[in-house]
Amino acid sequence: MKEQMESLEQRIGYCFNNKSLLRQALTHSSFANEHHLHKESCNERLEFLGDAVLELSSSEYLFQLYPDKPEGELTKLRASLVCEPALAFSSRQIALGSYLLMGKGEELTGGRERPSIVSDAVEALIGAIYLDGGFASAKEFILRFILNDIENKQLFYDSKTILQEMVQSQYEEVLSYKLLREEGPDHNKSYEVQVLLGAFVLGNGRGRTKKAAEQEAAYQGILSLRAEERKGVCT
Repeated sequence: MKEQMESLEQRIGYCFNNKSLLRQALTHSSFANEHHLHKESCNERLEFLGDAVLELSSSEYLFQLYPDKPEGELTKLRASLVCEPALAFSSRQIALGSYLLMGKGEELTGGRERPSIVSDAVEALIGAIYLDGGFASAKEFILRFILNDIENKQLFYDSKTILQEMVQSQYEEVLSYKLLREEGPDHNKSYEVQVLLGAFVLGNGRGRTKKAAEQEAAYQGILSLRAEERKGVCT
């Protein structure tokens, strides 16, 4: 576990003074239950704290970035950036799911990739950084991994519509979505979806609903098409 924690510290660019906080942030309730640990040893309390730190940090950032936007637009934008699908998407930048301590049953049902689990873990990690290094350290993490690429991430919820409009205006091929995988019990499903332009794969997405998975796949598709457009301009 020590090597795993050091690996994660390298990925996020932050070294914990109190390693027990990092371990707690990575401990899912299923692991605590399976090993008969005290309930407070899992990451749920840190998640509660991290959620508040994330809301304040993102609010301050958007308030300063968009001085002319009204409160309603700022609220909507913040919600799109810190919602469960967006946080789960951000967690993959640091492969957070692979570092989690979880029960065998949860792991066998795809818990390491489940958006609800990894998004909660992101908030728990923020809470742990806040307690260990203060608000400035937590804010630095949030800016680097959650509020990065804000121009594209704010499209997250509307990505299917935006991608469809991009394709209709520039391409003759048909845009389609393909369900690759469906896992988990009815009350906690996980879906993986692929978006294709003709036979070409534009992106993949995962989510607790097919719609959420399609939105993430579409977001990846937007990034893919924009990258191709930039290549065309540069060549």
